[in-house]
Amino acid sequence: MARTIIVLTEDALRPSDAARIVALYPEDAFEVLVPADTERNVVAEFVDSLGLLDLRAAWDAVVGRHPSAAEARTEAAEALAASIAELQAAGAQAQGHVVEDNPLPAVAKAIAGTDAAELVVVTLPQMLEDTFHTSWAHRAREEFGIPVLHFYTGTDFVGN
Repeated sequence: MARTIIVLTEDALRPSDAARIVALYPEDAFEVLVPADTERNVVAEFVDSLGLLDLRAAWDAVVGRHPSAAEARTEAAEALAASIAELQAAGAQAQGHVVEDNPLPAVAKAIAGTDAAELVVVTLPQMLEDTFHTSWAHRAREEFGIPVLHFYTGTDFVGN
């Protein structure tokens, strides 16, 4: 019997991300959640961008070059569609939703509605959030009674 795995991602899954997830859970179905990032933490975004040596993104964080709420929702919908397509291309059943900026209430609802077995969180490296244990993965581990796997998109690195 297939279980449901919740996938929370801040951006479209890459083919390598989808392949890795499906390889870990080959018999399971996926519920993908993508938050519409309408509220950004400028300090965290700046520090994370500097840590990745992405000076343009760091500058954009400082000068406030962020999408409007409507643009953020459109970007999230596109990331959701791409993520579902990548999981399906890797041979999995997948569906999903765009959720609010704080995705944890939507994760709680998805866990309750599907009896989810695990939560997979896929993000860019987040130095500040990981250091101070404020990432979605850390917060989910504290709130929900299911295993949480956190890895960084496009890499084999597992977050803490």
